[in-house]
Amino acid sequence: MAHIAVAPQNENHYLVTVSEGGSSTTHQVTVTSDHLARYAPAGASPEKLLRASFEFLLEREPKESILSKFDLSVIERYFPEYPRHIR
Repeated sequence: MAHIAVAPQNENHYLVTVSEGGSSTTHQVTVTSDHLARYAPAGASPEKLLRASFEFLLEREPKESILSKFDLSVIERYFPEYPRHIR
């Protein structure tokens, strides 16, 4: 099972590190208040939303296939079921 670490970088920007199988990847992800309102249950933190989002992604692709830098809403373009599933 992958270990997902989320570290705030500055307002709306987070560094996500995924460690699994003796290797790790890093991802710079933008999460705005609009993303929280659209994808997360009320009161959820950006960190919690990011962990859940990366768990969602890792169920569908290896960590090496996840973009290294992206806006959270990009997930929906690749996986239309994301908004329904993540909430």
